[in-house]
Amino acid sequence: MPVPAELRTRALQCLIEPDPAAKVAAVYAMAEASREGACMPDPSAPLSSTAEIPGRPDKPELVPPLQVGRRAMNTPEGRAMLIHALAHIEFNAINLALDAVWRFPGLPAGYYTDWLQVAREEAYHFSLLQEHLQRLGYSYGDFIAHDSLWEMVERTCGDVLARMALVPRTLEARGLDANPPLRAKLAQAGDKQAAAILDIILRDEIGHVEIGNRWYGYLCRQRGLELIPTYADLARQYRAPTPRGPFNLEARRQAGFTEGELAALQNNNTSETLAK
Repeated sequence: MPVPAELRTRALQCLIEPDPAAKVAAVYAMAEASREGACMPDPSAPLSSTAEIPGRPDKPELVPPLQVGRRAMNTPEGRAMLIHALAHIEFNAINLALDAVWRFPGLPAGYYTDWLQVAREEAYHFSLLQEHLQRLGYSYGDFIAHDSLWEMVERTCGDVLARMALVPRTLEARGLDANPPLRAKLAQAGDKQAAAILDIILRDEIGHVEIGNRWYGYLCRQRGLELIPTYADLARQYRAPTPRGPFNLEARRQAGFTEGELAALQNNNTSETLAK
């Protein structure tokens, strides 16, 4: 298959690739071509696809989230299950970044190169986790997984504002909160390599959420909308999960959340807890 010179078309080609290793290699190559100026975005290009989106391997088997089960840190298999779950999140994150590149026309060139950067870094995270999983005697696909992250990507296919609000700013931002406790558990279990990988992921994910925040703000200003009430409206409309604390407030501040947004997040979380 010829390699497209246009960035969004090439991102779509990467997105439909089912093999994880081939997808990672294609993303790396696309990022390098973009850096060299050989793969530029055409925001006006009319794109469509008849292929299955996203491309992914036959395994892991996808099941409802409650069927995935708990992961015990005191056994090698339990730690491998956790690393596998994290690898699955990062594989989905590659796909969601590629989808953000190809699906939405008419945006500034920086939007597309920002999301290409996210795809490149998510591919790196997946590779780190896959390599560590192999050191533990397993591989991606050896355990079951769920698909809740991609479900929100599908729900927001018709509106880039909803996508920016509810994927990077909501689902990916939850990773900022979840990362430190997971890292502590892995370090306590003696898996220092996994803990170091989570340090890399947290560092980069702050930047990914910041990109989502920045483009959400851009789109709100472009449409004459206020950040906080618009987010609340979109969360209700698209049935987004309510983030639950404790929150990594420092990481969220670094990712561009305003103090008003953080206060609304904490107040909403408190109100939901009291209502139970």
